[in-house]
Amino acid sequence: MRPAVRPALRRSAASAELVGATPALRRLYAVRFVFAAVWAVLLLVSGSDLTAGARLLLFLYPAFDVAAAVVDARSARAARSARAAGPVAGLYANMAVSALAAVGVAVAGASGVADVLRVWGAWAVLSGLVQLLVGVARRPMGGQWAMIVSGGISVLAGASFVRSAAQDDPSLTALAGYAALGGIFFLVSAIRLSRPAPRG
Repeated sequence: MRPAVRPALRRSAASAELVGATPALRRLYAVRFVFAAVWAVLLLVSGSDLTAGARLLLFLYPAFDVAAAVVDARSARAARSARAAGPVAGLYANMAVSALAAVGVAVAGASGVADVLRVWGAWAVLSGLVQLLVGVARRPMGGQWAMIVSGGISVLAGASFVRSAAQDDPSLTALAGYAALGGIFFLVSAIRLSRPAPRG
C-alpha cells in the first residue's frame, strides 16, 4: 500500500467512527435539554426558599450531570476512535467534579442559600471548563460550537454565583436561568449534529 493512501484510510476510518457516535450523542443532548427545561421550571415554582423540594432539585441537577457523563463516556469508548481519548478523559473529570458538587450542594443546603450558590458557582466554573475542552476536542463531529460557547458562559455564570452569594438577600432563581440556557445550547448542538461537519 502506498504511503499516501494510509493517511487517507485513517481519516476515513476516524470519520466513520465519529459518525457512528453521533446518533447517541444527539439523543443524549436532546434528553439533557428536556431535563434542564423541566428542572428550571420546577425550581422557579419552588421559589427561593430552601425547602425540601428545592434541596432535592439542587442535588438532582449535578447528579444527573454525572449520569449523563457516564452515558456519554460509554458512547465515546464504543466509537473506538483515537480522537475519543481526550473527550473521555474530560468526561471522567466531569463525573468527579459533578459528583462532588452533588454532595456539596446537599451539605450546603443545610446552611443556607449563600453556601449553595458558592458550591454551585465553583461547580459551574469547573464543569464549564471541562465542557469547553471536550467541545474543542469533538469539533470534527460538528455541532460543538454551542458546547464551547456554553462552557465559556458557565465559567462566567459560576463566578457571578459566587459573587451573588455575598449579597444581603441571595436568590436561587438565577440557577433556573443558568439551567435553561444550558439546555438551549444542548438543543442547538443536537440539531447541529444532524448536519455534516464542515471540512477543514
